[in-house]
Amino acid sequence: METITRKSLIYKSGLGFYCLNHVQGCSHGCNYPCYAYSIAKHYGRAASYNEWCQPKLVANALELLGKELPRLRARAGADTEEFRIHLCLTTDPFMVGWPEIHTLSLQIIEQINAYGLTCDVLTKGLLPLQLAGSTFNRQNRYGISLVSLDERFRKQWEPGASPYADRIKALRDLHKEGFSTYVHIEPYPTPNIFSQDFDALLYAISFVDSIFFSGWNYNPVAEKYPDRVKFYKELADKAKKFCREHEIEYE
Repeated sequence: METITRKSLIYKSGLGFYCLNHVQGCSHGCNYPCYAYSIAKHYGRAASYNEWCQPKLVANALELLGKELPRLRARAGADTEEFRIHLCLTTDPFMVGWPEIHTLSLQIIEQINAYGLTCDVLTKGLLPLQLAGSTFNRQNRYGISLVSLDERFRKQWEPGASPYADRIKALRDLHKEGFSTYVHIEPYPTPNIFSQDFDALLYAISFVDSIFFSGWNYNPVAEKYPDRVKFYKELADKAKKFCREHEIEYE
């Protein structure tokens, strides 16, 4: 697997939380389009979609963590919750078909936890049950991105990502182990992109602790849907009601 090196790893995102990206690129090849790819292309980190889909591992990730985590832990003091680290914002920590990435992701989470800090982990891959092991912090939170249950949608829009049923099962397994779990329903398609049963999607993830919902951006097809704003408001209201009824946090 091709590698790159970086000068730093942990950073505070524009969204206000700490995160790291120990891989450049993503073989899931989402066609929404992918905002992370568009940014990488703009800054010359990926010349094409095909190049973006050939991920590069950050070879010095663990070395950088060894330097950055002590400083971050010292800043956190007793308030470690504010310094929770998100994996990942522009790539996927459990990318399908890349065992090298899986291994490094587990090592990174374990190293972060060893400093008394916790992680939020989000994937379109399969969350490994190894995360329930004794070397990982019980306060870690694990999540998946999920906008459909229909494999036809996945094959068209998320061709390299894991099958939806498998993705949900892996999340449910960690939930059964007592971990906080969440789902990001974004970017949710308008019916002119793909028509589906939103209720069925919600019930499939009724076991989770938190749900985040957002619409489809950066795509002119979605913007052409009549009453797009009304459509997303109705779905958001439905998701909020569902979360209240099932004692799930809504973001």
